[in-house]
Amino acid sequence: MFTFIAHRLLSAVPVLATVAVVVFLMLRLTPGDPAAVIAGDTATAEQVAEIRGKLGLDQPILQQFFIWAGRGLKGDFGESFFFKKPVSELITQRIEPTLSLAIVTILLAVLIAVPLGVLAAQRAGSLLDRCLMGFSVLGFSVPVFVIGYLLIYIFAVKLNWLPVQGYRRIGENVADWAVHLVLPSLTLAVIYVALIARMTRASVIEVLTEDYIRTARAKGLTQRVILLRHALRNAAIPIVTVIGLGVTESVYNIPGLGRLTVDAVLAHDYPVIQAIILLFSFAYVLVNLLIDLTYSFFDPRIRY
Repeated sequence: MFTFIAHRLLSAVPVLATVAVVVFLMLRLTPGDPAAVIAGDTATAEQVAEIRGKLGLDQPILQQFFIWAGRGLKGDFGESFFFKKPVSELITQRIEPTLSLAIVTILLAVLIAVPLGVLAAQRAGSLLDRCLMGFSVLGFSVPVFVIGYLLIYIFAVKLNWLPVQGYRRIGENVADWAVHLVLPSLTLAVIYVALIARMTRASVIEVLTEDYIRTARAKGLTQRVILLRHALRNAAIPIVTVIGLGVTESVYNIPGLGRLTVDAVLAHDYPVIQAIILLFSFAYVLVNLLIDLTYSFFDPRIRY
């Protein structure tokens, strides 16, 4: 098991290194000069050149990359051109809303979708099965912002049960934090429930046709034990594959990494953009590593 984990960790290093090089070169070669953005429209060429010198943008690209990469390995991604703050401080301030929304959404989706998918598979072809699959198609078809505004209209405007937008930090008030996450989490969970429920149904139906399921039934095991202990576990790999993270912020005005990325792109704020993309890349690699480890839990043959 240790060898399997070590191999997966080592395979992530060249991926992250390649992402770092591509991101650095891509941003440096795109049109637009951050020094000119910072200086403003009325700045002279001399003022723009002075700012470029202070930011180190007048140095060769290769030298800029090695300076940036060396600092990045120490967790120092420099100072934001636009916000005038350390990049690490900006990300720390914005990462809690993003993680909160992503984690709560996935938990809601899994807790709702997996039981629904198993139930639909158990009663395949029934009215309940058709209703659940119809809901799944609807969840795929309706844009996320439509679902968001519909939930806002019902639960915030009409019923006045939940806040329309905004975010409260968990350290300030846990109840307030949870209340402000309900609507955005439900919005995203609709899409994830649709996806995970369909995959769960398809995987469990396929597993229920296997010989060992017929053997379990012949032994007199209850349907519940067959579904949970045998069918669901053996159908888990494709289900785990479709469980991922997704974040939406604009509809609910949550000040997370999404908005920080947009602001940084508009301002040509290289340090912030690079740090965020590397963070997302690291998160992507980490999630895939966790998924691979989950595979090995459900099917030990994958470890070898």
